[in-house]
Amino acid sequence: MSSIDKLIKRFKSKPKDFTWDELTRVLGSLLFEEFTGGKTGGSRRKFYNKKTGLIINLHKPHPKPIIKPYLIEQIIKKLEEEELI
Repeated sequence: MSSIDKLIKRFKSKPKDFTWDELTRVLGSLLFEEFTGGKTGGSRRKFYNKKTGLIINLHKPHPKPIIKPYLIEQIIKKLEEEELI
């Protein structure tokens, strides 16, 4: 099992301490590209998958980089609907 497979498995277990960097690695491995809102985008981020057309809109957490559990659940649901995980 590769390190990204282990990370996806951890993500699917809905951990309370999943970081922003881990999430970007998971989404990147699923062919998502991260986009910022330009000059005034602030913490808003979009992840776009060209293959499926799926867009995931998120706010980058700050000051702590921990992803909220409800967001993890929503992201997992979207990825499962698109059969990406």
